[in-house]
Amino acid sequence: MTDLRERGEAPATGLGERTVRALVIDGPGRMRIAEDGDEAVADGCFRVDTVASGVSIGTEMTWFRGTNPALRAHWDAELGLFRRGGATVGWPVRRFGYMQVGRVVASRFEPLTEDTLVAMAYGHRTGHTAVGLAERAVPLPDGLDPRLGVLVAHMGPICANGLLHAAHDLVGTAARDLGDGVRGREVVVVGGGLVGLLTGLFARAHGAAEVLVVDQSERRLAAASRLELQPVPQPAGDAEEASLAVAELVKQRYRHGPADRGASVVFQCRGRVAALATALRCARPQGVVVDLAFYDGGAEGLYLGQEFHHNGLALRCAQIGRVPRGLGASWDRERLSRETIELLLEHGDLVGRHLLTDDLPFERAPYLFAEIDARRTTPIGVVLRP
Repeated sequence: MTDLRERGEAPATGLGERTVRALVIDGPGRMRIAEDGDEAVADGCFRVDTVASGVSIGTEMTWFRGTNPALRAHWDAELGLFRRGGATVGWPVRRFGYMQVGRVVASRFEPLTEDTLVAMAYGHRTGHTAVGLAERAVPLPDGLDPRLGVLVAHMGPICANGLLHAAHDLVGTAARDLGDGVRGREVVVVGGGLVGLLTGLFARAHGAAEVLVVDQSERRLAAASRLELQPVPQPAGDAEEASLAVAELVKQRYRHGPADRGASVVFQCRGRVAALATALRCARPQGVVVDLAFYDGGAEGLYLGQEFHHNGLALRCAQIGRVPRGLGASWDRERLSRETIELLLEHGDLVGRHLLTDDLPFERAPYLFAEIDARRTTPIGVVLRP
């Protein structure tokens, strides 16, 4: 790792202001690495140097492409509404990304000591000074690869929260375990990106009878197979026909009774309306689709008067900011992070080899985003290293 002093940055052990490098998006398709100020370490604060920064491709490409709804509307957090006129975030976008691991290099926050590795969500920066009580920092256990740690603060809890929503749908506030909604049940995951494959691995680890992963990408389907999930290739061509072909396969595979076919739980993990349509088609009557995807467009091609209506389906958004109603006393993001750590301690080798597929120097990030945007590369998970 390059010495900070060679880049003109303040020594890591200092407590004063310093300069770090950060990814900045000036407009659609225009990313650069910029110098950015980092606050002094005041009382109650701590400072980290970034060890690894993970890329959540689906969400972060909405910033790169300029399609994120926060760029065109204002989010009213009190009313829970997006309003026209004014945007929540304007150009340039200076903070995006939520999969960082940092090493504490200075601390005036008693719970954290120097040299501790922590998982955080402070965006793509080579370092960060945090207010201890205002920002989450999850200490990583000894022996856990820091590269895997990029999943602990936010990405892993997203997937674990999906399972928690499935558990709540089945047993309500009696949910005590992530397996309560998938154990012994047939699970379909639509979308084999990082979210989908990690969710599928969670489901397998918590006792699902079988986990099918639907995707078009040969690379993603191969990764699913190596995680001991069942790959289901979605045919190319007409989206409607491809969706119906997948749904028919699932309905033929899982029969619960007369006119009762399909998966008991479906996790929708791809931010495309066609994927949501496929997920709804795969669910058994009165089944639940747990949606973990982020959509940056409208819903053309989604016909709610079809399977959703006739099969009496439920659609749950497992948004990471909320655990299911009534479970807040026993479940929060800290517990979801602990569940992630447990999964990584048991299956970290598989995750490191088959989900975090690409490692790149921090300086290559603008090139990476341009290549993904042009569809010249299709990584599953990317780790940037300062």
